[in-house]
Amino acid sequence: MAIFDFGDGEALGSVISVDTAAVVVRVDDLDRLKRLQVNRLVVLQSSRPGQHLIGVVAKITRKPDDRDLEGMEESDADLVPNENNLVRIALIGTLIDKEGERENVFRRTLETVPEIDANCFSLEGDRLTNFMQVISDVQVDGPKLSLGHFTLDDAAIAYLNGNKLFQRHAVIVGSTGSGKSWTTARLLDQIAELPQANVVLFDIHGEYRPLQSDAFHHLKIAGPSDIDSGRGLGDGILHLPYWLLGYEALVSMFVDRSDQNAPNQSMVMTRTITDAKRSALNVKDHADILANFTIDSPVPFDLDAVLAELSRLDTERVPDARGKPDGKAGDFNGKLSRLIQRLGAKRQDRRLAFLFRPPAECMEMAWLGKMVHTISAGRGAQEEGTGGIKIIDFSEVPSDILPLMVSLLAQILFSSSLWTEREKRHPIAMMCDEAHLYIPERAQADSSDSVAVEIFERIAKEGRKYGIGLVVISQRPSEVNRTVLSQCNNVIAMRLTNGDDQSVIRRLLPDSLGGFGDLLPVLDTGEALVVGDASLLPTRVRISEPAMKPDSQTVAFWECWNEDDPKSDTEKAVLSWRRQSIQ
Repeated sequence: MAIFDFGDGEALGSVISVDTAAVVVRVDDLDRLKRLQVNRLVVLQSSRPGQHLIGVVAKITRKPDDRDLEGMEESDADLVPNENNLVRIALIGTLIDKEGERENVFRRTLETVPEIDANCFSLEGDRLTNFMQVISDVQVDGPKLSLGHFTLDDAAIAYLNGNKLFQRHAVIVGSTGSGKSWTTARLLDQIAELPQANVVLFDIHGEYRPLQSDAFHHLKIAGPSDIDSGRGLGDGILHLPYWLLGYEALVSMFVDRSDQNAPNQSMVMTRTITDAKRSALNVKDHADILANFTIDSPVPFDLDAVLAELSRLDTERVPDARGKPDGKAGDFNGKLSRLIQRLGAKRQDRRLAFLFRPPAECMEMAWLGKMVHTISAGRGAQEEGTGGIKIIDFSEVPSDILPLMVSLLAQILFSSSLWTEREKRHPIAMMCDEAHLYIPERAQADSSDSVAVEIFERIAKEGRKYGIGLVVISQRPSEVNRTVLSQCNNVIAMRLTNGDDQSVIRRLLPDSLGGFGDLLPVLDTGEALVVGDASLLPTRVRISEPAMKPDSQTVAFWECWNEDDPKSDTEKAVLSWRRQSIQ
């Protein structure tokens, strides 16, 4: 049964102007005009029988008709002139009464446009409720992806198309306190219901620790307190040994580009590490790896041997023309000192123990396979079928190398999917919390930031081909790399108060929906503007409460200051500072 059964007497007005994706309607009844609001839905008659066009009110104007003012006598000054009550409407889709055996099918296409004098109707009451239920009917077997309810109609659930949300990448943005973490937790709630869920969340501040169930597997990048604990992958402690770093990451970490000897240092380091990796491989057991070997091959090697070779070259003396054995300095004598110093200093930094002091098991060839399985295998493939959602805590990773470490894990996930046979490839979603910290818009050339950006740009461009979905989460979208954002075809935008951030999101919206950007600073806490391929209808959604709430670390200042008992433990804070661990 068709849900739109309007009579001509219910019309708001008629179409007087038609553009490609917008129309202008003249409204004759002032009372009906007053009931209209910007961003509300309307229905227009289509030129094709059995179809109605759906539009969003973009602008409402009421102004005198200049022609009616001409020739008026002064005695007629008290008369109210006729008015042009105009409503500009952006067309967003078509409702088809019947398509095959299905009734009331909504399409985000415009096969036709209204004719001049076509009637326009306001969509409200029961008809609005019925329409919201139509667009919420996502045809998927099993659990459906629901963020909450439509602001226009609290009785209608706002479903998203889970395939398109992750296939075409998504961005979740919002100012501090707008409900961004709440929305992320709600999304994880929905994913956790799936038997083969596969998600990795980069948790930068450890705020998702409260999310505890069989669906979640928490891992923490090893901190200073974990160095001598003996805990490893099986205990939820993740090391990222130095031999996982690729060439660009190694150079950005150890070579100072401003040094005049930087080219020599890069060349010698490359050669030395390549030789160390090759010598670690047994010709008999690893002939296939040696045949296609590069410096980027993830092969464990002895860092002490590399340092020893660098030191030898830095002090090497060779025979001179007279035949004296140590008559002159070698080609690299004195040119590698700063490289050796930087490498030595980082090895001694306890904060970087997860890189340079990995447990013995991390130096074995078999360890990488176990680690990749832990972070990339779906829920059904994990031990006892648990832990499909992997939350990786980076809270103890120093900020200066955070981009390098997050991008290293992202690169591992991408590479493992890339080198998996297509029929055995299990899709995985990467959720990048606080993305502006490691996918920055501005990155200095050859820095660790630029290495991270390059990796995430590739994932954003090519990831969907290999079953990698990207969800970018940030409170400052203006500071997130533009190339990565441009690949995100779904936007879940909470309240944004900064003008630069609003401008970035407006550019992601379709031209016909540019007016929706004006809602960004006035959205309520926990309310989102949802636009994109995963949502049949661009609209406002009130996010439902997640089953498990993240620790957003929002402190109640006033209530805390009003308590009778003070809170203070500066001695332990200083001790933790010195230990570089809060435990």
